[in-house]
Amino acid sequence: MTAVSAAATLAPARGSRHLAGTGVLLRLALRRDRVMIPAWVLALGLLVAAMGSSFQALYDTAAKRAELAASMNANASLRALYGPVFGDTIGGLVTWRMAGFGAVLAAVMSLLIVVRHTREEEETGRQELLSAGMVGRRAPLTAALLAALIADIALAALIGGGLAASGQPTAGSFALGLAIGGTGLLFAALAAIAAQLTESARLAKGLTGAVLGLVFALRAAGDAATADASSPLTWISPIGWAEHVRAYAGDRWWVLLLLAAGTALALAAAYVLTARRDIGMSFLPARPGPARAPRSLSGPFGLAWRLQRTTLLGWTLGFLCAGGIFGGIAKGASDLVGTNRQALEIFRRMGGQQALTDAFLATMTGMLGMVAAIYAAGAVLRLRGEETGDRAEPVLACAVGRLRWACGHLAIAYVGTAVILAFGGLALGLGYGVSAHDVTGRLGPVLGAALAQVPAVWVLTGLAVCVYGLVPKATTAVWAVVGGCLAIGWIGPALKFPQWAMDLSPYSHLPKLPGGEATAAPFLWLLGLAVLLATAGLVGFRRRDIG
Repeated sequence: MTAVSAAATLAPARGSRHLAGTGVLLRLALRRDRVMIPAWVLALGLLVAAMGSSFQALYDTAAKRAELAASMNANASLRALYGPVFGDTIGGLVTWRMAGFGAVLAAVMSLLIVVRHTREEEETGRQELLSAGMVGRRAPLTAALLAALIADIALAALIGGGLAASGQPTAGSFALGLAIGGTGLLFAALAAIAAQLTESARLAKGLTGAVLGLVFALRAAGDAATADASSPLTWISPIGWAEHVRAYAGDRWWVLLLLAAGTALALAAAYVLTARRDIGMSFLPARPGPARAPRSLSGPFGLAWRLQRTTLLGWTLGFLCAGGIFGGIAKGASDLVGTNRQALEIFRRMGGQQALTDAFLATMTGMLGMVAAIYAAGAVLRLRGEETGDRAEPVLACAVGRLRWACGHLAIAYVGTAVILAFGGLALGLGYGVSAHDVTGRLGPVLGAALAQVPAVWVLTGLAVCVYGLVPKATTAVWAVVGGCLAIGWIGPALKFPQWAMDLSPYSHLPKLPGGEATAAPFLWLLGLAVLLATAGLVGFRRRDIG
C-alpha cells in the first residue's frame, strides 16, 4: 500500500474526529513492518525460550543451580551486569539472564516502531500527504502505538508460551513475558514523547535511547549496591521493575502495575504534546547555525564528521564503560564458572582453549567486536538516510563526486570502528590490569585482542556498503545479517551449533586472543573480502540512480 493509495482510502473513514483514519494507518504501518516486527519478535522470543534448554543442559541438578545462584549474588560486578538471581530453578535462571536484557531489546524494538511511524513520516513529508485525507490529529500517533502494542503482545505471548511449552511453570513463564513486553510498551510511549519534542527521527531515537541507557545504568548501580535488588536506584528504573516481577520466584504480578502506570502517564503526555504542535514542527527545534560555516565543513568528510560525531562519541563512551565493567570481573571468571564443566566448555568454545581468564577475556573482546558491527552498519546506512531524505542530492549538485561524498561517511564508519574497539580494549585491559595488579603486563595483549576484531567487523561493514550500492531497497537485510552474527556468537556455543553454522560468521575465523595462537592468514583474507565487498558496493553506487 503506497502513501497515495492510503490517502485516497482515508477519504471515507469514519469514527472519532481526532482518531479518524487510525485503522487504515495501522494497516499501512503493519504492512510496512511485515518483515521487521516478525523478525524482532521471533528472534527475541525464541532466544528467551531456548535459554531454558541451555540452562537445563548446563545445570542439570539443583546443587549446581544453587551454586551458580550463590556465586552470582556474591559478585557485585556480575549483579550489575545481569542482576541478582531470585530463584535457582531453570525458570529462575532464565529470568536472571534475560529479564534485563530482554527488556532492553524489547524497548529498542518498540522505540524503532513508534519513531518510524511518527517523526520519520513527518520528516520525509509522507505524513503531510496522508493528512490531506480525513485523518484525525491523533490518528498517526495512535496507529504507531497500536503497532508497537501488537508487537509487544506477540512477544510476551511467544516468550510465555515457549517457556511453558518447554515444561516451565505457566504462571512464571507469562510473568516474564509480560515483564519484557510491558517494558517495551513503556518505551513505545516514551518514544512517542520524544517524537513530539525533537525535529528529526534520528534525534528522537537518540533521546529515547539515552533514557534507556540511563535507566539501565540505574538498575546496574542499584543491583551492584545490594544483593537483593532493594536499592532505590533499582526501584526507579523500569528495567528494574521488569526484574522485580521475579518470575518463577514468587511472581510479583503487582509490579506490572508500575509498568502500566508509567505507560499511561507517558501516553497522556504524548497526546497532550501532539495536540499542541503542527505537523513537521517540534518543541525542541534545531537552533540556527552560524552565518558562516567553518572550514571543516568545506568538504564531504567534514560534513560526514559533523553528522556522525555525536554518534561516534556515544559509542566510544559506551565501549569505555562496558570494557571497564568486563575488565573488573575478568579476574573472577572462575567464580562465574565454578566447577561446572559444561559452562567451562562454553567459555572455551567462545574464547579458546587457553587459561580460563584468557578465555573469558577473549569472549568479551569477541562480544565487543560483534556489537561494534551495529555501529558500523548504522554509520554506513546513514548514506541511505541522507539519500532518501533528499539531503544528498543538493550536495551532489555541487562540485562533489558520488564516490567522494560516499567515502566521507565510509571513512567515519571504518575508522570509527577501530576507535571504539581501541577504547573498549583499553578499558578492558586497564580494568583487568588494575584488578590483577599488573597493568603493564595485561594492557597490551587485551588491547591487541580487541583490535584483532577489526577485520571481521570490516567484513560486515563491506557487506553493508555492497547492499547499499547494489540493492539499496534491501538495506534492512543488513541488520538481519548483523543480528545473525550476534546470535551465532552469543548463543551458538551454548546451544552447540554445528561448525558449518558457526563458520557463517566472520568472527568464527579469528584467532581467540589473548592467549591463543595467531597467524596472518585469517586477517588477510578477511581484509581482502572486506575490500572486495566495499568495492562492489561503490561500483554499484556509482552506476545507479540516486534515490
